[in-house]
Amino acid sequence: MTLPRPIINRSGRTKRALGVQTALEWAFRIEKAELELPPPKDVPEEGFGFGLEYVLLQRAALGCKVDGGQHKMGSYTHPDAEVVAATVAGLPDSLGGIRMAIRVAELARAGLTPDWMPGVVPRCVPVETKRNQHGERATTVVVGTERVLTRGKWRTVEVLACPVTWRPHPEQITSARRGYDDWWQALDWVRDGLVEGEMLRDVEVTGAMPKMQPWRR
Repeated sequence: MTLPRPIINRSGRTKRALGVQTALEWAFRIEKAELELPPPKDVPEEGFGFGLEYVLLQRAALGCKVDGGQHKMGSYTHPDAEVVAATVAGLPDSLGGIRMAIRVAELARAGLTPDWMPGVVPRCVPVETKRNQHGERATTVVVGTERVLTRGKWRTVEVLACPVTWRPHPEQITSARRGYDDWWQALDWVRDGLVEGEMLRDVEVTGAMPKMQPWRR
């Protein structure tokens, strides 16, 4: 990741100007900052430590790695990166709380943006297909019978239909884009907190943000 050229603030101190997403990737991916997670609300804060069972339960529930541990061994993390991580850990419950904090940190560590399924359009397709010597064909099911007159005789014939579905389902696209919007709102909150907190020494967080609802053109 290439960092932008430095700027000089009013106090004369040289700082790096970073958008919030770049700042997050710098903190978690380059500086290897760790996310400090608060204890569960039903556990006393005094003497609390993240036990192995708790960490495994969180991993299973959230589907991702949970960062823990207050101190890093044998490595240095820039203080500004620690401030960024602490700000992320403070995401309010209204924006997803701990779950969103972990998502923001993991995406930043991987250098990724949430997949909002760009360019995907639902298509009506057969629920099931089968292939034979004549090629691939949609599977049909019997949905009823009808009496038809054929060559002067009444016959009972099966009425066939091809079950269809939407792939991907519109709800999948909606869910993916809702997830992107939730992530964007979290980044907006983190950016405001870093700017208003004025605790960063060598980094200047700018107003630059990822595109808001990039699927709307």
